Amino acid sequence: MPARKNVPRPFDPVAFLPLDLYAAITEVRIERPAIVQEEAERRKRRSVQVPDGNLVILAADHPGRNVLNVKDDPLGMADRHGYLARILRVLTSPGIDGIMGTPDLIEDLFILTRLIKERGGSSLLDDRLLVGCMNRGGLRGTAFEMEDTFTAFTTERMQALRMDGAKFMFRLDPTDPASGRTILACAEAVSQCVRADLTAFLEPLPVKRVRGKYVVQRTVADLAGMVSIASAMGASSLNTWLKIPSCKGLEKVARATTLPILILGGEVTGDPVPVLQDLQAAMQAGPTIRGALIGRNVIFPGADDPRAMAAAVAALVHDRADVNGARAVMVAERGKDPRLLP
Repeated sequence: MPARKNVPRPFDPVAFLPLDLYAAITEVRIERPAIVQEEAERRKRRSVQVPDGNLVILAADHPGRNVLNVKDDPLGMADRHGYLARILRVLTSPGIDGIMGTPDLIEDLFILTRLIKERGGSSLLDDRLLVGCMNRGGLRGTAFEMEDTFTAFTTERMQALRMDGAKFMFRLDPTDPASGRTILACAEAVSQCVRADLTAFLEPLPVKRVRGKYVVQRTVADLAGMVSIASAMGASSLNTWLKIPSCKGLEKVARATTLPILILGGEVTGDPVPVLQDLQAAMQAGPTIRGALIGRNVIFPGADDPRAMAAAVAALVHDRADVNGARAVMVAERGKDPRLLP
């Protein structure tokens, strides 16, 4: 008897991304590294970056800052095979506009694109936005966490790979001078993006150290202040989008700028419903709210299928569906089985 469509089936990363295909990534890195540049040059880019004025971009940069936990599993994102399989599964959903990641992750995807094409499949990167993460130096739990140095992509490398945007963040701890140095670096990065014709996705977060950990402050006053600061950074704001968390009273935060805003996902909840509810409410907070740059809650949606969760998020953003409509999309997508290889 076939499985019921309304019952989530556990996602099997090895079945979706076969072990031999995954293992071949390392062989390519050793023997055929030029493949990355070749695939970057062959990739079909979007003629219009934001066709309907809204974006859903998958965030896949967390391991580069030593953020590896998924709920109770401290190494949930440390398994690169499972992580890549889930990312590829998300990218089979047509409503996902692009992906943001560190150089190693983006290069893995270029390599996989060639390997999949060599085995008769098609590229999952065509017509998608590729966004490079620039600053991952503020490693979680370190004494220098607020000094979030630019240790990943450069604008020159992103131009060479024909990428579309750059993402970077600053967390403001008013008691730590390192925050000021990170703000200065982010302002220069905005200006670099202007010169390189890259869209800048800037994530400003107000934080407070609580029992040894930085906690994002989700008050209207804190977030409105951060949005105001971020909007004024760099030589021009015309290429800048902001990425912020949702909060109660988000409509007041959204009025602090005319720049487009994407909502971030935050820690893994394991339950898709609250994530969808928060995003639906955020999408109604004003005309500057233009989608989501969300990662862990799509890649690791509890017992559900990452593709189904991705499709539900896309329905909320692109179709302005309500939560019930988004959940109906999830049910429909669970019954589909697009494969990487024919």
